[in-house]
Amino acid sequence: MAVSLLDYGAGNVRSVRNALRFLGCDVRDITTADEIEAASVVVFPGVGSFGSAMQTLRDRNLVDTLRAYIQAGRPFFGVCLGMQTLFHGSAESPGVEGLGILPGTVEDFRGQIKVQVPVPHIGWNGIRVNGANPAASFFDPTARVYFVHSFCVPLSQELGPDVATSTTYGETEYVSAVARGNLVATQFHPEKSGGAGLEILRRFLATHLPGGSAVPRAMASVPTSPEAHVDKASTVLAKRIIACLDVRSNDAGDLVVTKGDQYDVRETSEGGSGRGALRNL
Repeated sequence: MAVSLLDYGAGNVRSVRNALRFLGCDVRDITTADEIEAASVVVFPGVGSFGSAMQTLRDRNLVDTLRAYIQAGRPFFGVCLGMQTLFHGSAESPGVEGLGILPGTVEDFRGQIKVQVPVPHIGWNGIRVNGANPAASFFDPTARVYFVHSFCVPLSQELGPDVATSTTYGETEYVSAVARGNLVATQFHPEKSGGAGLEILRRFLATHLPGGSAVPRAMASVPTSPEAHVDKASTVLAKRIIACLDVRSNDAGDLVVTKGDQYDVRETSEGGSGRGALRNL
């Protein structure tokens, strides 16, 4: 089962390649326009900035062929920047034209959020599935998926029918996946979303790939929580426990495992003044 991967050289797409191989696909790299025309399924895992991605596609003479491939209704799966390039443009690169497949532009998260939250949006968040979208069955409304991005596509009436899922961050609901015909694209990274993400890819491939019914079911989904359910008014960024330990030499030259609050890795000395010993955990 051959899948054509559009890796334009702007970043590491090993996770996407590994995910497709895990699902039993023969991954073939696209380097020419002819390879796009010959593809059964194109997967575009965009990485980097909007402007550099579009410039690289133009330098390689891939824009017109890729646009024609998608407009012809042939199977396409975009990831992160691979979704953003489907729109007319992006605030990240003013004046740079996108593929123009979908209406609207990509906006800076900092101009969209209603409350102060860190940008980029990084972490596991939920998705609200638009049951009216034909690709709704590809997405599990109780799953959490992995995001890392600073720009987003706002919800709009014009885009409405093509919105497959939406996600909330900074009290702002935005588009986290789109689908139209044989086109599916996600702002989140299914290849980095454990079993939940692999299952999205599996369902897409099983539907659109010749012989796709043989694609094995993905591993069990990552743990979910009630607030991620489709019936909720908004999704919630998952709370995370991050183990951060450091190995370094103490004053005597011995290696110790240490970590301190606010990077203060030393014990408080008597009287609260001076340098205490390096904390050994």
